[in-house]
Amino acid sequence: MPSGSMARMSVLTRDEAQTRAELLDVHSYTIELDLTTGDDTFDSRTLIRFGARTDGDTFVELRPAELRSATLDGHPLDPDTLDGNRLPLKNLTAGEHELRLDARMRYSRTGEGMHRFTDPTDGETYVYTQLFMDDVQRVFAAFDQPDLKAVFDLSVTAPEGWTVLANGVTTLTDGVWTAAPTPKISTYLVAVAAGPWHSVRTEHRGLPFGLHCRRSLAPHLDDDADELLDVTRACFDRYHEKFDEPYPFDSYDQAFVPEFNAGAMENPGLVTFRDEFVYRSAVTDTERQTRAMVVAHEMAHMWFGDLVTLKWWDDIWLNESFAEYMGYQTLTEATRFTDTWTDFGITRKAWGYDADQRPSTHPVAPEAVDDTASALLNFDGISYAKGASALRQLVAWLGEKDFLTGINTHFARHKFGNATLADFIDNLAGATDRDVHAWADAWLRTTGVDTLTPRIAPGEHGTCTLTAERTGSRPHRISVGLYDRDLGDDGGQLVLRERLDLDLPQHGAHPIGKRPALLLLNDGDLSYAKVRFDPESFETVRKELSGLPEPLTRAVVWNALRDAVRDGELAPAAYLETARAHLPLETDLAIVQGVLAFASTYIADRYVTPGERPAALATLSELCRDLIRRTEDGDNPGLRLIAVRHRIDVAAHPDTIAAWLADGTVPGGPELDPELRWRVLGRLAVLGATDEAAIAAELERDPSATGQEGAARCRAALPDPEAKSRNLSRPCSAPTTCPPTCTTATAQGLLQPGSGRPVHAYVPRYYPDAVALAARRGPAVADAAGRWAFPAHAVDAETLRLGEACLRDAGPIPALRRKLVDQLDDLARALRVQQGQEEV
Repeated sequence: MPSGSMARMSVLTRDEAQTRAELLDVHSYTIELDLTTGDDTFDSRTLIRFGARTDGDTFVELRPAELRSATLDGHPLDPDTLDGNRLPLKNLTAGEHELRLDARMRYSRTGEGMHRFTDPTDGETYVYTQLFMDDVQRVFAAFDQPDLKAVFDLSVTAPEGWTVLANGVTTLTDGVWTAAPTPKISTYLVAVAAGPWHSVRTEHRGLPFGLHCRRSLAPHLDDDADELLDVTRACFDRYHEKFDEPYPFDSYDQAFVPEFNAGAMENPGLVTFRDEFVYRSAVTDTERQTRAMVVAHEMAHMWFGDLVTLKWWDDIWLNESFAEYMGYQTLTEATRFTDTWTDFGITRKAWGYDADQRPSTHPVAPEAVDDTASALLNFDGISYAKGASALRQLVAWLGEKDFLTGINTHFARHKFGNATLADFIDNLAGATDRDVHAWADAWLRTTGVDTLTPRIAPGEHGTCTLTAERTGSRPHRISVGLYDRDLGDDGGQLVLRERLDLDLPQHGAHPIGKRPALLLLNDGDLSYAKVRFDPESFETVRKELSGLPEPLTRAVVWNALRDAVRDGELAPAAYLETARAHLPLETDLAIVQGVLAFASTYIADRYVTPGERPAALATLSELCRDLIRRTEDGDNPGLRLIAVRHRIDVAAHPDTIAAWLADGTVPGGPELDPELRWRVLGRLAVLGATDEAAIAAELERDPSATGQEGAARCRAALPDPEAKSRNLSRPCSAPTTCPPTCTTATAQGLLQPGSGRPVHAYVPRYYPDAVALAARRGPAVADAAGRWAFPAHAVDAETLRLGEACLRDAGPIPALRRKLVDQLDDLARALRVQQGQEEV
């Protein structure tokens, strides 16, 4: 692209990809990157060897700052023909070809393409790639679609003192780092990470393994290296027990990188993670479990996604749903984290349920995704959590033996190639007599959440029968838990009498003996559905929930209560009362964290009316105090940490938490580490109990990137009118050099519930500012603006009206439109819940 060109960038359509795949056979890429040319740009030279099956025209994608030259089979192409991100290749003849391109490329500040970051702690600079979907064009020229796999041969010139990581083992010769050629992989999976990394290296089963982070995080990575490597090795070995195909790459590096937009990315041989997973501050065991699950999830992608890759983006579930399911299941089987499905049920599954009830819902496997911009919108709670839930149900219905047989057939038939939903279902069907095609149509091609409701009727001789009614169309194989009260000396407990296996739709009533104190549908959480209670079971739940013996059972109950609140069937105050009664007795950290998060973020901040909010916060504050008192003996530091965090977040008065900050500790522990100090200071800012001087002093104490975000959050939260006015437009007017984390931090501080007039003054300007920002800076920033800068706490008809007008008239880009559709639907739901309380 000639310097200064502002030509429109084109998204790739399915039809264009199919046409190009029919024409081309791409053999290899030789890529030379030079990272020593300055702070703003780098040099990129690419040689693509490919064959054309017939005569024809096509194009190659590239988004350069400057396209210096291009040649096809030694003949020069005119750089001025670059149209946006497409360089036409006219009059190709059948046969073999070589395309060479020499370009100057821009570093990214948004986590897309080649992202560049300078650590404020020590001034060291790091770069890394995130080429997912269609961002390879920001780094080198490519035929950028997943079904044109090729071998990649990469070399990198980097500043002295840097280490270069890539998909294969790298070596340094005469100042140039060369990576071992890859097997055939898709363009979006190529990866580079360069900088003065701190590395921990080892070997496992003859392969080099490595952990890498920026130098300022080195002590924290070293503290956790044994745990991370233990999880990595355990999952690696377990996958080799499950899968016939061995790990298909020559090394396994895990790099923790700054300002990463996602949780992690499954680049073969070089997985990148957000470096918040290198913990600077105390975390709970559930958070460690979450990190371990991400490790397991990304490793599963080495087979699901990297070895066998989707043909087009309508089958993203073949990547994400499988990695999600395998991550949780394998972590349970192979590591000390044996209760991962409870965390999945209380956290991830709720994400799926919420997404599936919005207007933007879509099937797990949609019939058609027309282009890459549309595909990007489907990386959501449906493709991850709902898809994983569907697979868990499939395993329950099919049996794990036949499931794994089908998977291994799939790998054998399509390794280093591409596959579709039809291919996968055919491979599963070959392993069983069950009608897998019908199952796939019912579960993967439909939308929405089924609802299961029990009907208990009296039978003969004091017995009862169960009929489970289903709202929806999917078949379900579920367990039904029958719980009786413990009549022993201890009391206060519910005892499992029996679990019944039930297939829905049900044929006739099922005898269940005497009436149980609690009947729970989907006990064990093997299916994906909302569940309701019969009246007697609901009373048992409210009074005796903490007496249920298994955490996964309690998670199913808490999810049912959550759904009932969101559907307007349970008053928010009743949920808080249940939490107040039973959470102090809860032993599972994931449940405590999940319930408190919903109670504070949704109930106290959105679902109760403004007049009821102080009482809701008081209830949550008392609940946190109960948990803190319960943990005074130091036996459960994770539970205490959760309670302290939430006690800070719901504080209505500054005295207690200000004393903690002044003393540097909570009485009886924990000491305030950086995360807790910024959390306290942020809450004090909301309450008007701190000032700019205190924020500056804390930033001097913690000048890290995380500290800078904390300071931005605190400054935006200050309640004085001048500070609010100064920050009102900042979330949606960030400069080009500001990463999405800036938008996030400022919005989180500015848009605090209870901020009153400042938030309402922000609402009218939010929509036009967000539309302009998204158009200017693209999908990653659009996602941050739609997710974090949206005025979610302004729960009123005017916010809704303005948002609907924006969708109708302003033409936001697809990434922002999707976020606004979801946010406005959540806001309308909150408004209905509030109005339902007022009617009562």
